Amino acid sequence: MTATHDTHDGSSTLGAGAGESSARGISVLLYSSDRAVRDAVRVGVGDSPADDVIIERWHECATPDAVLMAVRDDSFDVLVLDGEAQPYGGMGISRQLKNEIFQCPPIVVLTGRAVDGWLATWSLADAAVPRPVDPRRLATAVADLARR
Repeated sequence: MTATHDTHDGSSTLGAGAGESSARGISVLLYSSDRAVRDAVRVGVGDSPADDVIIERWHECATPDAVLMAVRDDSFDVLVLDGEAQPYGGMGISRQLKNEIFQCPPIVVLTGRAVDGWLATWSLADAAVPRPVDPRRLATAVADLARR
């Protein structure tokens, strides 16, 4: 099961006049088997996780197969994977993607606890944010990875 949400009007600049700054529009794949987690992540990160990063498209996946198909068939700037998803967690998916996808997009995994950072390292994820999710910390992680 997947869903795509366009969240921006398509313009890629912020501000007005001579001091206009350009913002990077990105697409984000979000995986969790729990709709409440997906909703919390989208609301927490928002449409603009930083002044220079705008999320133009969210692509939600509720199953591991949907994630694998989407990453193989589409282009994403950042992947956010729920490490606590059932029956197959985002850390296992992260490791699989990093090993199978050439130039895999950067990945943020949501860990069950702050002390699970070592699992995120095993998963080859580029960043880890513990649950319950701190929206500011997650938005910063998404924006930082989008700038890579």
